[in-house]
Amino acid sequence: MFKTFTRAALVGVIALGAASGAASTASAADVTLRFAHFWPAVAGLPKDLFDVWAEKVEKDSGGRIKVEMYPAATLAKPPAQYDAVKNRVADVTVTVLGYTANRFPLTQVVEVPGISKNGEHGSCVLESLYEEGKLGDEYTETHPLFFFTHGPGNLHTRDKLIETPEDLKGMRIRRPTTLLGSVLESVGAQPVGMPAPESYQSMQRGVIDGVALPWEGMTAFRLNELATKHTETGGLYTIAFVMTMNKDVYEGLPADLKKVIDDNSGLEWAKKAGQVFDNIDVKGRAQASKAGHEIYVVPGGMDNPAWKPVKEAAVESYLTELDGKNLPGRDVYARAVELSKSCQ
Repeated sequence: MFKTFTRAALVGVIALGAASGAASTASAADVTLRFAHFWPAVAGLPKDLFDVWAEKVEKDSGGRIKVEMYPAATLAKPPAQYDAVKNRVADVTVTVLGYTANRFPLTQVVEVPGISKNGEHGSCVLESLYEEGKLGDEYTETHPLFFFTHGPGNLHTRDKLIETPEDLKGMRIRRPTTLLGSVLESVGAQPVGMPAPESYQSMQRGVIDGVALPWEGMTAFRLNELATKHTETGGLYTIAFVMTMNKDVYEGLPADLKKVIDDNSGLEWAKKAGQVFDNIDVKGRAQASKAGHEIYVVPGGMDNPAWKPVKEAAVESYLTELDGKNLPGRDVYARAVELSKSCQ
């Protein structure tokens, strides 16, 4: 009888423990954040930045915040990802601000030639502009966590090497934003707007002759398989990114979990993001070099006599456009130039 009771008691204790464990597991995460982005899950940026951020947030919250990843535009197409967070289709995203034309014009001042030296440097400039309140009311609809830029934007072509702006005449080049599209048009190229993930198929089918991307994008989207000629202009452009969160989700967090998010936001993470881009740029260039591709480095970069007029015209054209919208673009640009000298 004692053995029977002991066995029954033991079964009850195990069952109670299992139920308690299941309840503990179910309630371990108070908040689940759906993190949407358009990169392949195996690309360097998701692995070295997004996943690292998610793990840090989960750890700092003691498991009370869980982050679920939705890569490769599974929740929303690239141009719609900012609105996906605004409308709570997703809770967090990293997206290209220029994918929605004319929506973040002051932010895109950092994208003109001559501001950013590399990803970490450009990220410092952009995040600092935001923290100083220089970007106006462009981010009232979501809760930005941090801003960053990629490294120098280069030209990558399938058949023809670009050495001077004149070489671009008539070429169909994928452009990430309308700002760069205007620059390409000014030298006689035919800019084709599309998100980076669509570039591979477009180049494979001959829809485009080349792409404007940093070296990171060449490896992330496998474009080094198709483009064999590369031109480093020393920074024809850069792209502004934001990691942002649904405003209601953030404001609905208890104070201690808000602090977890706050502690994983700001300049430190902005610079980390830029560093990740810079590290992957090195790998992307090495990949092309190992494959025997032709890489042309413009002497003097965008200050080269052939390229400097393109740089100056691009800056003035964009600032004039902002003047026409009664936006303080010249003030933001002047501060960006100052920050570019002080940011390390």
